[in-house]
Amino acid sequence: MNQAEFHFPMPRQAPLRHQPEVTQAPVEDEPPDFSDAATAGRSVYMVRLVDYPHPTADIVRVAEQRFRRELERQLGDDVLRAQRAYVSVTEASEADLTKDEVLLATRWVKAYDAARTAGYRDLGDTQEAYFEVRAI
Repeated sequence: MNQAEFHFPMPRQAPLRHQPEVTQAPVEDEPPDFSDAATAGRSVYMVRLVDYPHPTADIVRVAEQRFRRELERQLGDDVLRAQRAYVSVTEASEADLTKDEVLLATRWVKAYDAARTAGYRDLGDTQEAYFEVRAI
């Protein structure tokens, strides 16, 4: 017995009983339910950093969050509409486009560039990496 144990004795503990091991049934990979977001008029999409050469989970997650935050700051709830308009503008002829589609596509280019800059801020070498925005 040392002095600490002499002056500050530890209370006696009851012996540990063997607890049966609790196992959980495997969770099925079901897609998340975003039906309430769609009805509320919000865009439901995911952002993913693709082909980053040094994939550290925390760094990538922070970069994706910065990218998404900046994209939403620039476009608000029009993220997916603007992305679709950009795809339409790049794939269709001028005669098939509306003025709104061209304006949204222009906003997408500016917003994506600003979001990419925000997302790449602390990443270092990102020559091959890019951010993918995909509807869920």
